Amino acid sequence: MKLLRVGTAGQERPALLDADGILRDLSGLVADIDGELLADEAALDRIRAAADTGELLALDETGLRIGPPLARIGKIVCIGLNYHDHARETGAEPPAEPVVFLKAPDTVVGPNDTVLVPRGSAKTDWEVELAVVIGRTARYLESAREGLAHVAGYAVAHDVSEREFQIERGGTWDKGKNCETFNPLGPWLVTADEVADPQDLSLRLWVNGELKQDGTTAEQIFPVGEVVRYVSRFMTLYPGDVINTGTPAGVALGRPEPKPFLRAGDVVELEIEGLGRQRQELKDA
Repeated sequence: MKLLRVGTAGQERPALLDADGILRDLSGLVADIDGELLADEAALDRIRAAADTGELLALDETGLRIGPPLARIGKIVCIGLNYHDHARETGAEPPAEPVVFLKAPDTVVGPNDTVLVPRGSAKTDWEVELAVVIGRTARYLESAREGLAHVAGYAVAHDVSEREFQIERGGTWDKGKNCETFNPLGPWLVTADEVADPQDLSLRLWVNGELKQDGTTAEQIFPVGEVVRYVSRFMTLYPGDVINTGTPAGVALGRPEPKPFLRAGDVVELEIEGLGRQRQELKDA
């Protein structure tokens, strides 16, 4: 299923994109798309049954905003330097273990919402990423297979980053990762049963129409199942938590000087095979 949330910010309603590309209203069937729903197999089965019978009302998409596909996110766990090609372009050694940092849930916006360039920023960068949404509580998992079994679905994430704040200002990466609007998510949450192999997805990103990233999740150093297993050894993952699994080569940081960092007025578009497409215009904060 392709689950999503539509409406003005803070007032989104749950919806489904059916097999014919028609937007269907789920608000009479479920309260929202969140961890509670994803952990409830019976509720998900009711959605599938309603979609199959065609009983869900169609929504008029004209002027309808698409919000983040997941409400009440508990935490966003991010994996850094998780693509062989990205490590090479930045001159970093591939990590022996996953690099883990956190991003605040309040960085999440809709897939087509405005992204704000922070005040004082000179090095705002782009990163297309595969987001993994947890559907079952995961703690101390033993295998990558177990890790995959705890995934409810997948989405497109834009892990916007400010490189000066991240790298040059001391401390951890968090200062360059948690600026407002720095995690557009969606358009859809695609349930895991529709993604045959999360290690065989193409990822692309354009800036002002120019292709900047063109990668594949096959380049991941630590694949999805292993990432979920690994993270579960250090923190408990709950339904509705999100893991951003890293970005392929092609970011501004890895390019020759002068590096083409983002500015107000730029337009970023990104997509992952089967998971949908985003478009953001950048403005000054």
